[in-house]
Amino acid sequence: MQIKKAIIPVAGWGTRRLPITKVIEKAMLPIGNRPLVDYVIEECAKAGIEEAYIVIDEKPFSQIKAYYEENTKLNNYLVARGKSDKLSLADTNRKGLTLHFYAQKDVDNRYGTAEPVAQVVEEFGIKESCVVLMGDDFVYNADGSSDLARMMELVKDETESAMLAAEIPIEDVERYGVLKVDDGVLTGIYEKPKKEEAPSNLINISKYIMSAELLGRIVKYCKENNFGPKDQEYLITDPIIEHIKAKGKIRVMPITGEYLDGGSVEGWLHANNVVCGEK
Repeated sequence: MQIKKAIIPVAGWGTRRLPITKVIEKAMLPIGNRPLVDYVIEECAKAGIEEAYIVIDEKPFSQIKAYYEENTKLNNYLVARGKSDKLSLADTNRKGLTLHFYAQKDVDNRYGTAEPVAQVVEEFGIKESCVVLMGDDFVYNADGSSDLARMMELVKDETESAMLAAEIPIEDVERYGVLKVDDGVLTGIYEKPKKEEAPSNLINISKYIMSAELLGRIVKYCKENNFGPKDQEYLITDPIIEHIKAKGKIRVMPITGEYLDGGSVEGWLHANNVVCGEK
């Protein structure tokens, strides 16, 4: 099933990467010569997404927005200095993909993975299946293929949802949300279980196709809850679990590429080694 829209949350302070995230937005940390979020955008373009809604902070200046805008002064400089061959490198737009930037409201108090998705769905009146990808990690396929495109082929119609999963050593499951899967369909998510109690070694990597019904559940969940800053976050997995309990179908597809996470120093270094090692 071809899906045309994607939501990519990137707002927040990136506290796991302090102090560098005081001045560099987490999704803008470099993987090779490109920011982390650009690999997510590239995945959308490969899968035929036409519109991506990037959820940013309410700040006077957005590094991510600036990265994707045309820089006329830079272009003029390159031409004047005889470096026109670098103009293509300065052009960061993806053909066929329109980017919309949405400043998340009250991000410091309504924090979590569900809230930015709910705000975009309401703000732009999205009533169709939509891709949801977090902006600080990605799936890397050295052959240039797209697991997101493959996941779209898995979804049969607009009533179904889907998610990507990564297979990890069973010894590492205590750090992740672990999936219970029955015949390729999600039946449960278990947060940081002991390895003896884990239903599988498949983890949630927050790469989804969400039906309009599931998106509606996320909006409802955010509206009905008022968590304080010291309470739990607005977790997207909460309405996902509600959805499967209500017999909503979420297909699970193990990735063929490698899951790379820039949220930790170790993950970011590994991502650079993987990507740059392919050059």
